[in-house]
Amino acid sequence: MKPEHKTAALNRLKTVRGHLDSIITMVDDERYCPDIMKQLSAVQGSMERVNRILLQNHLETCFTHAVNENRTQEVVDELMEFTKYTKAITGPNEEQR
Repeated sequence: MKPEHKTAALNRLKTVRGHLDSIITMVDDERYCPDIMKQLSAVQGSMERVNRILLQNHLETCFTHAVNENRTQEVVDELMEFTKYTKAITGPNEEQR
């Protein structure tokens, strides 16, 4: 993994961990549901950003190497498999197709 992508991903993940601890406290304290939901949405957005960082790293490293080694179809299939689980790419109704 490229050092800059690793640093960015780890920083975001550590921030998410802190937010999750806060959300657990909010639930434990029976805070107002919309406030908790807002915090959960923020965590989900951060996780999507981590996913994009990892995708960028993959495209810049592993994917590029595989294409140079004529394994294009293999890595395209791999990326298509990944997109099944990424609603930001496929949309919320992909699992129904």
